[in-house]
Amino acid sequence: MDLFEHQAKELFADYGIPVPRGVVAFTVEDVRKAAEQLTGRVVVKAQVKTGGRGKAGGVKVADDANDAVAKATDILGMDIKGHTVHKVLVEEASAIAEEYYFSFLLDRANRTFLAICSAAGGMDIEEVAHSTPEKVAKVAISPLTGVDRAKAREIAAAGQLPEKALDGAAELIEKLWCVFVDEDATLVEVNPMILTADGDVKALDGKVTLDGNAEFRQKDVFEKFADKAAEDPLEAAAKEKDLNYVKLDGNVGIIGNGAGLVMSTLDVVAYAGEQFSGKPKPANFLDIGGGASAEVMAAGLEIILSDPAVKSIFVNVFGGITACDAVANGIVAAFKLLEDRGEAVTRPLVVRLDGNNALLGRQILADAALKGVELVDTMDDAAKRAAELAAAGV
Repeated sequence: MDLFEHQAKELFADYGIPVPRGVVAFTVEDVRKAAEQLTGRVVVKAQVKTGGRGKAGGVKVADDANDAVAKATDILGMDIKGHTVHKVLVEEASAIAEEYYFSFLLDRANRTFLAICSAAGGMDIEEVAHSTPEKVAKVAISPLTGVDRAKAREIAAAGQLPEKALDGAAELIEKLWCVFVDEDATLVEVNPMILTADGDVKALDGKVTLDGNAEFRQKDVFEKFADKAAEDPLEAAAKEKDLNYVKLDGNVGIIGNGAGLVMSTLDVVAYAGEQFSGKPKPANFLDIGGGASAEVMAAGLEIILSDPAVKSIFVNVFGGITACDAVANGIVAAFKLLEDRGEAVTRPLVVRLDGNNALLGRQILADAALKGVELVDTMDDAAKRAAELAAAGV
């Protein structure tokens, strides 16, 4: 999960990392109040989960509250790399003497952690890394020994930070390591990390990515920083049911067991849809995993049927540990479960069963004679039929 800058700085502050005072604002009136509260010069910063805000005009310095309102009027609603600005961070202006770059990240290729540090921080750090890579230090970090103050100072020195900034930078880097480890982050970045005119080192910006696989350990922080406004309501509902669901923009609902099979199903349906009017496409990714119980199948069908764009549903299952007869029984029970709730399945369902106990599973569905359910033997033919039904808008 990516955090907004203001969320990253809130996290930093919890670890004693110095950050400028700031207030989040959603309207120009909020901006005025924030600027008046902070007094003096402020910086109005677009809050979007992407880089390049400064170059896009999403970060502006304002001399007073009236100027802050004018700047915020330009920024709110702005599109930055496909992200619409719905809120800004109004922050006290800092007296910047020098700008540096620092980050901790997960080095997947080498199966370790990596610290990156450079005295040439700021908006053009990407160009610095490309044209003068010798100015960017990359230091491998052992997960066994981590980063103490001495290691942090070593990293800062490797990044060619000046002597006057080494002590402050080392303290900040050591604390950033605590954020990285304690919060199960895959990225903690500060660009720029600044040396102020008073000789202090601060995190002027902040970018944090939390490992979604660690959410079970970090429930509080995930709940606190979740961007619920941007979350698709169907994806949110599926998450509550522990379903692996992603909303797409098509009209053929997809249910499969196993991420690889579901991904293949998306491709096959998209290809089949090319031959029909409207070019039907997958409406979702939904992996029910190995357990196709009635409750799981019912939950999956309920989510897919909640999408008004869905015109047909393709259930594609390859029986393995969970046999096809269990899946078939799950579908039959799911239909009854939904009917009892007053949510009967009203859109056509194409089912392809293969693998362990496939013949028995097909017989169970044939005997059940569920309304709107069609059995198709092959994946290609089933995808074609699902796309055809979606195109017909049955």
